[in-house]
Amino acid sequence: MQVSDRLSKATADLTLPVGLYIAVVVFAAAAAAVALTAAGTGVENWPGVIALAVVAAMAERGGIALRGKLNVSISLLPAVFAAVLFGPLAAMIVFGASVVGLSIPLAGRVAYLSTRALTGAAAAGAASGAAAVMSGGIGGIIASATLAALVAEVLDACFASTTHRLRGNGRWRDAAGELFPVIAASVPLYSPAVALLVLAYRDVSPWTLPLFFAPALLAQRWFLLYEDQRRLAADLGRANEQLKAANLSFAKGLIATLDARDQYTAGHSAAVAIYARDIAKRMGLGTELEELAHLCGLVHDIGKIGLPAGLLEKPGALTLDERREMQRHSEIGERILANVDTYEEIAAIVRAHHERIDGQGYPDGLQSEEIPLLSRIIAVADAYNAMTSDRPYRDAMPSRVARLRLAQAVETQFDTAVVAAFEAILAGAVEEYRLAKGAEFYIDSLSVADDQVDDQAPYALSLNIS
Repeated sequence: MQVSDRLSKATADLTLPVGLYIAVVVFAAAAAAVALTAAGTGVENWPGVIALAVVAAMAERGGIALRGKLNVSISLLPAVFAAVLFGPLAAMIVFGASVVGLSIPLAGRVAYLSTRALTGAAAAGAASGAAAVMSGGIGGIIASATLAALVAEVLDACFASTTHRLRGNGRWRDAAGELFPVIAASVPLYSPAVALLVLAYRDVSPWTLPLFFAPALLAQRWFLLYEDQRRLAADLGRANEQLKAANLSFAKGLIATLDARDQYTAGHSAAVAIYARDIAKRMGLGTELEELAHLCGLVHDIGKIGLPAGLLEKPGALTLDERREMQRHSEIGERILANVDTYEEIAAIVRAHHERIDGQGYPDGLQSEEIPLLSRIIAVADAYNAMTSDRPYRDAMPSRVARLRLAQAVETQFDTAVVAAFEAILAGAVEEYRLAKGAEFYIDSLSVADDQVDDQAPYALSLNIS
């Protein structure tokens, strides 16, 4: 009963076309083996054939994956060698032995064993025909190896493409398109390699085979490790992009909440973010810190969400107590962001964005290099945009006046290098950029995929993030 259950499970997903295909190739392989045996063909060197079969199985187990559930390996190398040197029956055994290295259902194993055996017989026949035409010698060996490799590769690709199509994994043409370039690359490699192996085996010693196949298997293994590392790197890159998009979406949601409460300063965070990243770019801090500066700029005022009702909306000047309450927003922002995974560094930067170079800032009285560089950058971008924007208690300053104020406050409130970098940007920018009036300064226009730079518009140096 258990055997019956296993067979039912192994054949449960077989369709009629696949079943008929398997029956045909099994019958053809069995008929070829019987015909060769009846014709007196045998295996003269069983130890050598078994050794080659082991190599073929090991090579197939370490096959290299292509698209569409296709795999390639160097298992054809020992198999073609067997076809050239030991004849068709030995070739069928070595070709078929590669099925041992596969982890596939029983029906697939039977089909693969049969198609590989047929491929081995055909390759050996091609090799024998080429040798007869060339009348032996080195030329005959090279011709035999070339033709055997070509026949083996073409038949193997045809069988694989047919199985690929019948299993519903895609079109025959697509699978062949993946495999035939491999043929073009491998046949010129296999032909001289097999010819040299045959000559070395025949004229030097059978022990030359391990000296070749061991490094070949190691090379395939090293390539597999390289492919695994490349795929892991690609997966990590995609994960990082998804994380960036998630971070930006989260920041955008927070800022939208803040802007909804304080309509008068709506868009301020987006402007600070763009200015901060442009300053980081001008200072040559690298892409990673540019993006971090942008993200920190977006959320630098998020702590204002936690301020008492009416404080942000107050139309006139604040009292001393109200100013102290307002200054708590950097600490509140840090507490909010510190609870978000991966935002610890951002939280620290946000906490320090109102510190001053002379130590008279808040909340910790940090000074000079104690203040994180990105906090110093945001402080300049924040102050400039605040000065050039309308407020309930005053009108916006002209850009030239705000820039003068920044210059006057270097080494007391602001970092000299940061102000110098920002001034260099503003000096070459259009007025629309200086006043944060471009479409890219609004949260709804931000896009993580848009990293193009418009050389005609300096303000477009900022990535649009949304």
